[in-house]
Amino acid sequence: MTRRQHTTTTPSNGAFTWKRRPVVDDREAAALAAAIGPAAVESTPRYLHVGDGYTAVLIITGYPPEVGLAWLDPLLAWPGRVDVVQHIEPIPAASAATRLRRQRARLESNRRLDFDKGRLGDPVTDAAAEDAADLADRVARGAARLFRVGHYLCVHAPTPDDLEEAVADVRAAAASVLLDTQLATWRQLPGWTSTLPLGVDALRMRRVFDTDALAAAFPLASADLPAPLPGDGVPPGGVLYGLNTASNGVVWWDRWACDNHNSVVLARSGAGKSYLVKLDTLRSLYDGVHVSIIDPEDEYLRLCEAVGGTAIQLGHPGVRINPLDIPPGDRRPDALTRRALFTHTLIAVLLGQQPPPQERAALDKAIAATYAAAGISNDPYTWGRPAPLLRDLAATLQQADYPGAQTLAARLSPWTDGSFKDLFDGPTTHQPHGHLLVWSTRQLADELRGPGMLLALDAIWRDVDVPAAGTGDGHGPRRLVVVDEAWTLLREGEGAKFLYRLAKAARKRRAGVAVVTQDAADLLGSDLGQAVIANAATQILMRQAPQAIELITETFALTAGEAQLLLAAGRGEALLLAGSHRVAFQTVASAREHQLCAGITDLIDDPDR
Repeated sequence: MTRRQHTTTTPSNGAFTWKRRPVVDDREAAALAAAIGPAAVESTPRYLHVGDGYTAVLIITGYPPEVGLAWLDPLLAWPGRVDVVQHIEPIPAASAATRLRRQRARLESNRRLDFDKGRLGDPVTDAAAEDAADLADRVARGAARLFRVGHYLCVHAPTPDDLEEAVADVRAAAASVLLDTQLATWRQLPGWTSTLPLGVDALRMRRVFDTDALAAAFPLASADLPAPLPGDGVPPGGVLYGLNTASNGVVWWDRWACDNHNSVVLARSGAGKSYLVKLDTLRSLYDGVHVSIIDPEDEYLRLCEAVGGTAIQLGHPGVRINPLDIPPGDRRPDALTRRALFTHTLIAVLLGQQPPPQERAALDKAIAATYAAAGISNDPYTWGRPAPLLRDLAATLQQADYPGAQTLAARLSPWTDGSFKDLFDGPTTHQPHGHLLVWSTRQLADELRGPGMLLALDAIWRDVDVPAAGTGDGHGPRRLVVVDEAWTLLREGEGAKFLYRLAKAARKRRAGVAVVTQDAADLLGSDLGQAVIANAATQILMRQAPQAIELITETFALTAGEAQLLLAAGRGEALLLAGSHRVAFQTVASAREHQLCAGITDLIDDPDR
C-alpha cells in the first residue's frame, strides 16, 4: 500500500492550506483522489475555500419544545445549495432508561424544592417532568427509542460575499422554525468532513431525540430541482416554467439537457395547458429554438404575429398541400420510396383504416405508375419536375386492371373530386420557413382534421429531417414540434404510428416533439400512446378529471398526494415529472407575455412591460 503524503502551510493571516501531493508511483490512486476530492482546501476560522467554491458549516444547537411533521423542510427547500446532514446514533435501551431516571430525578427534585420553599411551580419544569415521565413509560414498553443526533448545515456559494449572505439567509430560515444555529468557528474543516458521506462525525455536537421527533424530520428531500455544484456556474439554456408551490423557488428546466427532447402535457379542458405551452414556445424562441406548432383552434396566431412568425391556415381558400411532393433539398437515394410510404399512411388516415391487402397492393403499384407518368423516377435529377397530385393517383387506380384498384379509387373520390378535394386540389401553395411556424387546422372540416394534422406534421418533419440528411453534420438549429390537441391524430391508428416514429427519431436531429392533449384516455389507452409517453423525458401533468385520475396515477406512478394535487389543481398549476425529479409549480408570466399568451387584444405599447 502506498502512503499518501500531505503538506500543511500556515500563512500569517491565520489560515492554513491543505494540498494533496500527486503520488508518482501510484497513478491509479492519484486519479481516484483527483476525481473524488478537490485540488486544495483552504481553511479559515469562518469558512473553507474548497476547489472553486466556498463553504461554511453551521451547527444546529437549539430545538423547539415540540416539532411538527417535516420540520426540516424550510432548510431543505431553501433556494440555494445547502447540505443538511444528520448523524444518528441509537442509545441502548438500558442506557436510555438510566438517563431518563436521572433526568426525572433532577426535575422532580427541582419541583419539590420549589414546593418546600413556597415558590410557585415553574411551568417549564412541570412540562419537562411530564414529558420525561411519558417518554420513560414508552421506552419501558418498547414503543420508543432514544438516539443521539447531530444536525449540521453545509452552505455553498461561489464567492465569500455570496457565502456570507447565504449563511445569513439559512440562519434566518432555521430561526423561522425555532432552530438555533451557530457557525463552527475554528472547526470548519472537521465540520466540512462531517457533512461528507463518510459516516464520521468530527464535531460531536449532538442532542438526544426520541423516535417520534426524529421520524418527523423525514423525508430528507428538497422540493426544488437540484442546483448546480459550486464552481460549475449556471448552465446555458433552459426555460422558466414557474414558481415552486412548495418553496417559492424557481422551476427552471432544460429539455435539451435530457436524454431526449420530447415532452408530454396532459390536462383537462380549462386547466391552462395552452397558456403554459405558449409560454414554453415564447421562451424557447428567446433561446434560439425554431418552433413549429400544429394549432387546431387558432390559439397561437396572435403569438405568431407578435414574433414575426409564419402562419399557414389549412382549409382557407387557396391553401393546398400536395402529399406527393418530394422535398426540394432531399437527395437521399430512397427519397421517392419515403414519399410512397407516406402516401400509404395518408390514404389509411383518409379511409380511417388500412385498406385490405388487395387494395394496398394496388395502391403501391399505382403510386409508382403515377410518378412514372409524371416523369419522376429513382433518378434524383427527375425529382425537380412537378409532382403528380392525389387526383392523378386516383385516375391511375381507376384505369388500372389489377384487383382492388377501382374499388380504392371509388373510396378516394371524396378527396379527389368530391366535397373534401379543396385541400389536395393543386400543387402546394406555401413553402414553410421561419423561426416560428403555425399550422392552423381550424378551418378544416372535422373529417379532415386528422389528415390535415398529418400533412402538417409531414411538412414540419421534412424541414427537420432533410437538412440533417443533406449536410450530415446535424448542427442546424434546435427545433421544437408542438402538436396541440394531439388526440385528433392519436385516434387514427396510422396517425399515432407516424407520431410515434417522430418521437423516436427526433433526438438524433436536434429536435423535440411536444404532445399536448386534454383527452388522456386516447393517449394512455393504447400501446402507441404509452410508447409516446415513454419517449418523453419531460412530462407535465395539470388538473385532471376524476374519471381519468386512476389511469394517470398508474401510468405515472403518482403518490396519493400527487394524485390529490392534480384533482384540486388551480388554473396554471402543474406537476413536472422528469426522471427522479417531481416538482409542483405555478405558471408565471410577465405582463407582456400574459397579453400574448392569454389572447388579450388591448396590447400595451410600452416595451418595458
